[in-house]
Amino acid sequence: MARIGVDVGGTNTDLILETTVKDSVGKGIFEHKVPSTTEDQSIAVMRGILEICDKAGLDKREIELIVHGTTVATNISIEKNGAEVGMLTTKGFRDILHIGRHKRPHNFSLHFDATWQSSPLVKRRNRIPINERILPPHGQVEVPLDEQEVRTAVATLKERGVQAVIIGFLYSFLNREHEQKAKEIVQEMMPGAFVCCSSEVVDVMREYERFSTTAMNAYVGPSTSHYLTHLSSQLRENSIDADLRIMQSNGGVATVESCCERPVNILMSGPAGGVIGGHHFAQLDGEQNIITVDIGGTSADISTLSDGQIKIMNPRDSYVAGYPVMVPMIDLITIGAGGGSIAYVDEAGGFQVGPRSAGSNPGPACYNRGGTEPAVTDANIVLGRLDPDQMLGGDLNLDPTLSAKAIKEKIADPLGLSVKDAALGILKIVNNNMALAIRSNSVARGVDPRDFVLMPFGGAGPVHGPALAEEVNAKAVFVPPAPGITAAAGLLTTNLQYEATRSLLCDLDTISDQNLSRLQGYLGQLEEEIIHKLRDDGVEPDNMLLTRLAECRYYGQGFELRATIPAGEVTREGLQAVIDTFHQAHETDYGYCFKDAVVELVTLRVIGNAESSKLDWPLSEAAGADDLAAAFMYERPTVFDDGQECMTPRYHRKALKAGQQVPGPALLMQHDSTSLVPPGWSASISKYGNLFISKDQ
Repeated sequence: MARIGVDVGGTNTDLILETTVKDSVGKGIFEHKVPSTTEDQSIAVMRGILEICDKAGLDKREIELIVHGTTVATNISIEKNGAEVGMLTTKGFRDILHIGRHKRPHNFSLHFDATWQSSPLVKRRNRIPINERILPPHGQVEVPLDEQEVRTAVATLKERGVQAVIIGFLYSFLNREHEQKAKEIVQEMMPGAFVCCSSEVVDVMREYERFSTTAMNAYVGPSTSHYLTHLSSQLRENSIDADLRIMQSNGGVATVESCCERPVNILMSGPAGGVIGGHHFAQLDGEQNIITVDIGGTSADISTLSDGQIKIMNPRDSYVAGYPVMVPMIDLITIGAGGGSIAYVDEAGGFQVGPRSAGSNPGPACYNRGGTEPAVTDANIVLGRLDPDQMLGGDLNLDPTLSAKAIKEKIADPLGLSVKDAALGILKIVNNNMALAIRSNSVARGVDPRDFVLMPFGGAGPVHGPALAEEVNAKAVFVPPAPGITAAAGLLTTNLQYEATRSLLCDLDTISDQNLSRLQGYLGQLEEEIIHKLRDDGVEPDNMLLTRLAECRYYGQGFELRATIPAGEVTREGLQAVIDTFHQAHETDYGYCFKDAVVELVTLRVIGNAESSKLDWPLSEAAGADDLAAAFMYERPTVFDDGQECMTPRYHRKALKAGQQVPGPALLMQHDSTSLVPPGWSASISKYGNLFISKDQ
């Protein structure tokens, strides 16, 4: 039997296959890349799956699990080509999605774009008010739902050709009765529409964020669900009867059915796999503090992991394409910096790199697919940091003369520079852009990079690693054994995971017996909901792990921090432990806490996990005395950051074994990536094949 991880990037689709039984092709790990097909990601996914099976000599019917990281939902939100959405909302509140929170994206700018106003997820004319009212604090019905108004509104939306409908009533997080009834009417009158309620998508207080998240769910829903079901059917048509799981933004995986209902949960599906993969390889060698930098062809995804923990983003920071989205996401940032990022001289004569990318087609100029603008890959080719005849093991043969021509015509001549200096400038600019993003995810949050190793991966990552580490003062560079497919590898190291929430506003310090009983009851309902989902996925009760969280705040605060609720019956003593944990979390995040202040509970959350088998990466053999010489391939001139050109040896990385030391300058070549070791640096190989690059003392 076998498992496959498939990660779709802007330029390439990466695959990893792990065979798990001896009687097929023998236990082993296989890697593969194919160009992404932006018009339909499933074309490249299916091509890659079939090709990696052939590469491994594996009967495709032996595949039992496929885990997929996709950017389908992300691309829809960024490119703003989602569904036409209609909305039913409480009378008097149709403009919540326009008003937002009166926050200016840039406080002191007179020229800014409020995305939620200039490009609304739901047009104002399609937001139809309905008479109904539920009141806090316990969800009592003040004004019954006017069902005839709902039917009239749905008829109007149907006539306008709306593809998706959301129902967002003001206090539905306290009582979802009205939303559920309205949903039934919509499904009756528009059976083919994508329909969702705010209480189903994100059952928490704050109507603007709740409505925005639900609107995004519907906006990306039709196309995302079509893609996932289409991919499932393609697998069946190719006689692949494997379970298909999708990576979620929170780092867990879920079924296709769940992701079709809640596509908003996979908005950060692609970048999440890289963080999970980086965490897995770091844990093998006991590295607890890492900064992951996943550099592909289009973007760089950056995340900081302290004490071996993957951090979930605070809901106040969860934005996608300028819209607030209150779903759990791994704390990472993405910038337009990758191998395909285009260098250009702007109208003011400024030297710029990115965020526009050449993608996989036409790609950088050296790809010889019609691209004439220089990209970061072209700069690395010109400087000898990438060998054009070795890309993807020679499968992707590049033309270095096209790189030099593009840089000369577009950058060097307009700025009066040599081609070499222009290429160095391209790398300097893109590295500075990434360094700024790394600092914003570390230094700006109180993290000192000097205590962290920088982990660059992705096809373009390791060649930039030392320059980035030096720029942010990281203590070393850590390159995983298969950097080009680390995100795909991460897909085979993550767990099945679901989350459920319920709002409950009360003081924990002086909680009443009624609210204590309500808290216990809500937790029981959430646990049952999660257990039901895991049971439907075939998970045995003994393999289910439930985590109960209280999202709390001090009075007057706008957002919450998480504190764990002890297992078992909730007691006042257990709530005191929750309060103490909240104070500690506040101290960690903000540098202070108020231990005498009242702590307010806002939301209950239950997270359910089912442990999966982890990618079994093989140990590396111990290095022998002559192994470095055996790994030597050839040497070529290479230009480094100081402008120095050195004859630099190339080594086959997979021929290097545990304990091997490689002095700089050197390039370590492998099928999916190239690692750079500058002069004055050296590299060593760990027992798991991880590469550590550090400055010589």
